Amino acid sequence: MSYVELATINPRAGRRRLLRKRFLRRPLAVAGLIVAVAFATLALFANQIAPYSYQATDFNAILVHQSSKHLLGTDPLGHDIWSQIIFGARASMEAGVLSTLLALAVAVPIGLVAGYYRGWIDPVIARLTDVLLAFPFLILAVGLAAILGASLRNAILALGIGAAPGLIRIARGEALALREEDYVRAAIANGARDTTILFRHILPNMMSTLIVQATVTIPLAIIGEAVLSFLGLGVQPPATSWGVQLNAAQDYLTEAPRLAVYPGVAIVIASLAFNLLGDGLRDVLDPRTQR
Repeated sequence: MSYVELATINPRAGRRRLLRKRFLRRPLAVAGLIVAVAFATLALFANQIAPYSYQATDFNAILVHQSSKHLLGTDPLGHDIWSQIIFGARASMEAGVLSTLLALAVAVPIGLVAGYYRGWIDPVIARLTDVLLAFPFLILAVGLAAILGASLRNAILALGIGAAPGLIRIARGEALALREEDYVRAAIANGARDTTILFRHILPNMMSTLIVQATVTIPLAIIGEAVLSFLGLGVQPPATSWGVQLNAAQDYLTEAPRLAVYPGVAIVIASLAFNLLGDGLRDVLDPRTQR
């Protein structure tokens, strides 16, 4: 069945098929999706995939190189580095996804209200957002984490709040643009309630933009969690994350640089995968893109 026939019978199924075909034509986006899913799988099934617990020590194998027993070698305490990387993915994925969801939960309602109702509330929210955006994301997150206290939960809160201002601006801009569309004007003229207009007409039509922004925000949060944990404001030992591993590797950069290389490479690959995925989704979901 051709796309035209499918679109005639079931428009939604036809659109999904078209978007899937357009996405599969972008090998970098597909590669980003595969790698992102791989990291998510490592995070979800770390206990089953990792050959050792992240707390397991082997004092007969301290700072050993790669072997069949220890795929990436061990650290100064005899921890298996491959297992540490796998369990570190859990903290990084948790921080990336949950902080992004928190940022969206805060930003979308505020952006919708500011963009739709306008009046005095729009400039107030816009100016407050500009003030927060004056602080770099990581600086704001570090400050909030220092205030809240050192833990993964507080790091997620700090990263989510730090990412919210940028998403508020995007949600507000989308709401302002969609408010002027003919179908929204028609709904207002027909006496539709504000909640109906917001949640049945405006929000669904801005979801593609929000999805793209979420995939771009996740790698920022992954890097942010690594920075916070490296500074001692995120995951606390004996729990592990890629930032904790980088912190522990500082004293062994000349003796065993691999201790810093492996978690650093994991951060780069995970961040790059989500960025490639976000770029691909942006191209696929952009109505101006026809290829």
